[in-house]
Amino acid sequence: MNRRTVRDLRRANRTAVLQRLYFDGPLSRFELGPVTGLSSGSVSNVVADLVADGLLEEAGSVDSDGGRPRTLLRVAPGSGHMIGVDVGETRVRVELFDLTLTELARAERPLTQHGYDVEAIVGHIRDGITEVLASAAVEPEALLGVGIGVPGIVAHTPESGAVVHGQTIGWDAVPLEALLRTGSPLPGSVRYFIDNGAKTLGQAEMWFGGGRGARSAVVVLFGSGVGACLVTPEVEHGRAVEWGHLTVRVRGRRCRCGALGCLEAYAGAESLLERWREAGGRPPEGTDEETALTAMLTAAHPAEGTPADPVALAVLEETAEYLGAGLSDLINLFQPERIIVGGWAGLQLGDRFLPAVRRHATAYALRYPAGKVTVDLGRLGPDAVTVGAAILPLADFFARGGRRPEPAPEGPAPAWRTALEERAPH
Repeated sequence: MNRRTVRDLRRANRTAVLQRLYFDGPLSRFELGPVTGLSSGSVSNVVADLVADGLLEEAGSVDSDGGRPRTLLRVAPGSGHMIGVDVGETRVRVELFDLTLTELARAERPLTQHGYDVEAIVGHIRDGITEVLASAAVEPEALLGVGIGVPGIVAHTPESGAVVHGQTIGWDAVPLEALLRTGSPLPGSVRYFIDNGAKTLGQAEMWFGGGRGARSAVVVLFGSGVGACLVTPEVEHGRAVEWGHLTVRVRGRRCRCGALGCLEAYAGAESLLERWREAGGRPPEGTDEETALTAMLTAAHPAEGTPADPVALAVLEETAEYLGAGLSDLINLFQPERIIVGGWAGLQLGDRFLPAVRRHATAYALRYPAGKVTVDLGRLGPDAVTVGAAILPLADFFARGGRRPEPAPEGPAPAWRTALEERAPH
């Protein structure tokens, strides 16, 4: 039975108009009818409603056939703000965006000293939020939410909100959302949206990058470790898959998760540099992984007239084969239209590395699905995870028809706060 109410219908109509203007605008009221499936009367009512809420603004006009010019409409950039956070492998990056995902401010905190210490990460996120809001003179109440991409599996619980199971970074059921809300610089009405970093990368590439227009895709995050986000018609907003922990070699190298033979133990940047060192290579001392990987690439592919480092070249070629074999599993399992390789290491290895990866992926995969998939680099650069994290509250805002969530009523302390108070030292 269809139980949709008038309120549900209005919300759906607002969502349809907002999303169409967001992705394809500016458009006139006349053009909105065919692309949304709404009648001219419904379009006029919805547009008037959204203009009154400050979500739409005029963007010039176009001539019509024999009539008066038609006014163009677009989403008003300043009508809302989102924060995206990337808890990455070398730094915590916090970025503030307007409603059209134009970056307004950013803050970065390196992770060299304390690594993934939970208190340090929570402090970096809180400080970064405060810094970007102050830098852009945006009031906390103007936020639609804070999206956060993290390593590991994220479980959403009624007691503690988002809980992170990050085995590779030493996080065992960390109640990250609850920790962020304790002493938060934000009012209680501003929500946190926490998910796996590969999923937020996938969100960004599917909305604005290499995945746009595809019905099915796998977006790969290739950094210190590796992960992936699967998008299909059945999983429209993507699902993080722990692809880096598929076994590619029985009794192989020990992965940082503790198991033997994981793909990540061969294809992640951390293991790649470690294997170069074990084979006699000389990564620069006292530098971060990004700098060390640059040095390895330079050694393997030096300037003309300089001999290549055969050790670095051999390790890179072996890594390309492992990565290609790992992609073949994704091709055989999910038969995607596209595979998009992102993450700082994937982008750094870039076009020089990708042909070998494609070749091995095709060789290891079944012919039919391999013949239908394309493998390309992501288009959004190193900021894709923060953009994707900011999309989490934006997608929620659209789903609500451009209305902010109602403030939670005052009542008993939430379960996560009670639990934290019970655990706190007296």
